[in-house]
Amino acid sequence: MNPYEINNMIIDDEFDGEEFVTADITHNQKDYSITFKKADLEIINTWVFENGSSLPANLSDNIIESIREDVKKRI
Repeated sequence: MNPYEINNMIIDDEFDGEEFVTADITHNQKDYSITFKKADLEIINTWVFENGSSLPANLSDNIIESIREDVKKRI
């Protein structure tokens, strides 16, 4: 079982000339948003939502890789 849950996924086709995928996840009872380039699933940014604010997130490489694989399967 994954240590996170993908709650929502948005594919932005041709936004500013590129395509992006944003996955909203829950991990350790916190909400995160991770945006990847659709072509190669390179991370663009990661955010954690705390106390009504979004802050840069620091997720482990293992979690990121697992999310990347899940996103790849879904697109």
